Amino acid sequence: MTLRRPTIGVFDSGFGGLTVLKVLLEIIPDADYIYFGDTARLPYGSKSVDTVARYAVEAAHYLESHGAELLVIACNTATALAFDQITAAARVPVIGVVDPGAEAAASVSKNKRIVVVGTEATVASHAYRKALESRGLAAREKACPLLVPLVEEGWIEHAVTEEIVRIYLCEAFADGFHDADVLVLGCTHYPLLKPVLRRVAPAHVTIVDSAESTARAVAGRIGKLLNRGENAQEERRSLPRLKFFATDSVDKFRRLGERFLGHPIEKVQHVDLKE
Repeated sequence: MTLRRPTIGVFDSGFGGLTVLKVLLEIIPDADYIYFGDTARLPYGSKSVDTVARYAVEAAHYLESHGAELLVIACNTATALAFDQITAAARVPVIGVVDPGAEAAASVSKNKRIVVVGTEATVASHAYRKALESRGLAAREKACPLLVPLVEEGWIEHAVTEEIVRIYLCEAFADGFHDADVLVLGCTHYPLLKPVLRRVAPAHVTIVDSAESTARAVAGRIGKLLNRGENAQEERRSLPRLKFFATDSVDKFRRLGERFLGHPIEKVQHVDLKE
């Protein structure tokens, strides 16, 4: 009997969710993946909650129609603004990026004081603060709007980027949060900046990557979908099948996406989701 590998759908407004997919491929190699980047309609941060929810639900249904058995909302803005609507509309389990990041922060913090960096939309939603406070932690959220364009420009180790990170973190750890012992990366672009963040952040601070935390949460949920027989072991030796869909600029997606995923993206299919 041939046993089928489970298919995981990963959704983001653009490229950042590829950092989640990168970790998923490392820790769950025995699944297949479909990635949907809504590049025609980014950034989501300037859109209303209703609009973000509508876009995200359309993408979720598209991934389900292509066989996704579990959905990963690898977009902090979509998770922060529309997770409940996505979950209600989906026919399969849904995991977002906020709760796994908050849970990981809670598990490693000694003094229950957390700093979260993210985009303006994610910070304005206070999704991380609410998730952390519900776990008994105090949270300081800091919007870092310049970091996403710097990452997409490829200025990962540029002196300008390091200076901007230094300014943001000085502000984030000021005014009573100098002793916070965890820094949560509340944007899926930020894992690319981990080396500079590690250099600039206070030495006592543990960095929690919400992309990595999310992938580990998926690993915890996917067990029922994974096949455990001998035939499945044979399948696990083969590479995952990867399909990429984008609503605009497939060439740019392929070029930029390689930075986030860490290896070449061979083919990206254009999707036109009707308004």
